Amino acid sequence: MSEPCRAYIDIETTGLSPRWHEITVVGVCLERGARHEVIQLYEDTLTRRGLLDALEPAELLYSYNGASFDLPFIRDCLRADLAELFEHSDLMHHCHRHGLYGGLKAVERKLRIRRKLKGIDGFMAVQLWQAYRDDGDKRALKTLLAYNEEDVRNLIHLRRKLGV
Repeated sequence: MSEPCRAYIDIETTGLSPRWHEITVVGVCLERGARHEVIQLYEDTLTRRGLLDALEPAELLYSYNGASFDLPFIRDCLRADLAELFEHSDLMHHCHRHGLYGGLKAVERKLRIRRKLKGIDGFMAVQLWQAYRDDGDKRALKTLLAYNEEDVRNLIHLRRKLGV
């Protein structure tokens, strides 16, 4: 029997409220056994259809703080209710059961999950998007996408360390 296709999701936004802000990047990492495929949606590909197509093979969906942030943002901005469409597991809640609190980066440090990109956080992700959008800074976009990719890939390591 083959392992289920797991999807890990993380979004970048221009702020904290779907009412006033927008999604800039949706990152999805599909895990099929030892194979991982990252799909990133932004600009013209950042649509409801694009997201549902990216997630189509997934049987399980994982996030970090996704139940409170990512999934409601996606529901409100892209009109895709992923909590209804997929079995979703918010790894932040599993972390809390293990006494691990804080944002994803803090939990990664506690569990010794490494990052290549240092010093980038959600606030800087907003600045990177603005540099790309306002000034056409392609290096800023490349950094933002690398940051988002590292987030979704590290969710795999987090899930495994938690034994979920």
